Amino acid sequence: MSRAPVLQTERLVLRGHTKADFEACAALWGDPGVTRFIGGRPFGWDEVWARLLRYVGHWCEMGFGFWAVCEKEGGRFVGDLGFADFKRVMEPGFGDTPEMGWALIPDVHGKGYASEAIAAALAWADGHFEDPRTVCMIAPENAASLRAAQKAGFTEYARTDFHGETVLLERFRAS
Repeated sequence: MSRAPVLQTERLVLRGHTKADFEACAALWGDPGVTRFIGGRPFGWDEVWARLLRYVGHWCEMGFGFWAVCEKEGGRFVGDLGFADFKRVMEPGFGDTPEMGWALIPDVHGKGYASEAIAAALAWADGHFEDPRTVCMIAPENAASLRAAQKAGFTEYARTDFHGETVLLERFRAS
C-alpha cells in the first residue's frame, strides 16, 4: 500500500488525505465559488466522500494522487491538489498521462498558494514519473487557474467538449 509523501513549501504542507479531512473537503467542494468552473455546482456529501476515497485509492493503486493542502502555520486545510487518472472519456484523451488538478478555499485565492503547491507537486512528479508529461483540464473562463497553470509551464494544446462544456487541455513538459 502506497501512502502520499509529505511535501513542504515555504508556507504549505501537502499531505495525504484521511477521513478526518472529510468535513473540510465537504466545505471546499460544497462552495459554489470553488465548483463554478469544476462541475458547475456544489458537490453533495456523498460525492465528496467518494472523492476523498478516490484520493486515497489513487495513492494505493497508482503510486500518485492528490494531497490535502494545509497551511504550514496552524495546519488549516486550504484545498486539494495532485495527480490522477480519472479515465475521462473525451477526444483527445489523456491516455496514461497523469492529470493534474487543484482547488483551494476562496479565503486563500490570490495569495499564490496554488502556484506554490503546483510547483512542489511538479517537482515531486519530476522525480517519480517515468514520463515527465502531465496534463490538466481547465474551463476557459477560469482565469485564475489558467494563470497558475501557465506560471507553472503548462501550455494549451487542445480545446474539447467535456460533459457539454468547452474545456482547455494544457500540457506540461510536452516532448
